[in-house]
Amino acid sequence: MEKWPSWFKASVSKTDIWENCIEGSNPSFSGRVNMIKEILAVYPGSFDPPTNGHLDIVSRASCLFPKMIVAITENMSKKHIFSLDKRIDLFRKITKNLDNVKVMSFSGLLVNYLEKINSFVLIRGLRALSDFEYEFQMALMNRKLNKKIETIFLMTDQDYMFISSNMIKEIAILGGNIADFVPDCVEKELKKYVVGLSQETYAK
Repeated sequence: MEKWPSWFKASVSKTDIWENCIEGSNPSFSGRVNMIKEILAVYPGSFDPPTNGHLDIVSRASCLFPKMIVAITENMSKKHIFSLDKRIDLFRKITKNLDNVKVMSFSGLLVNYLEKINSFVLIRGLRALSDFEYEFQMALMNRKLNKKIETIFLMTDQDYMFISSNMIKEIAILGGNIADFVPDCVEKELKKYVVGLSQETYAK
């Protein structure tokens, strides 16, 4: 019978096993992490608006890491329909049942923010090959700027592979049904936005 490695203990929790794996199998990695409970993962993005796809990634990642931050940025290269405060408020509402998840904002370079909060784990969601090309480039750049940073890619659930914030905004503005794509509170806010946009257009 094959023997388990010396660090393995019978009847231990998953956390204990992971801690022992880190300590016993990769000393260079264990130097970065004393215990698994100290790992803080960060899921960054503009989230305008938050979608069911985003929530799926956060929910699954929160099961992998004991502490997690959804870091929302203004992202000046994008034209937003919701303010930064509104996006933070919406994401806090949809993650209120995830006790180990906090929603915060940040500005500036992401690697600087990670260093500031003492995190080295980035969470990113992948929908298709086109996502991977961009995300792979960003992961390499982040590693170049800070060698400690590791990017963890989670494949999106098949139900959300075709969802993007831009597509949902366009469907909402054109009067389509977005109920299957976003949480209820986000759908309500999008409808308010569309009504306001229509009134503004009519007033002109």
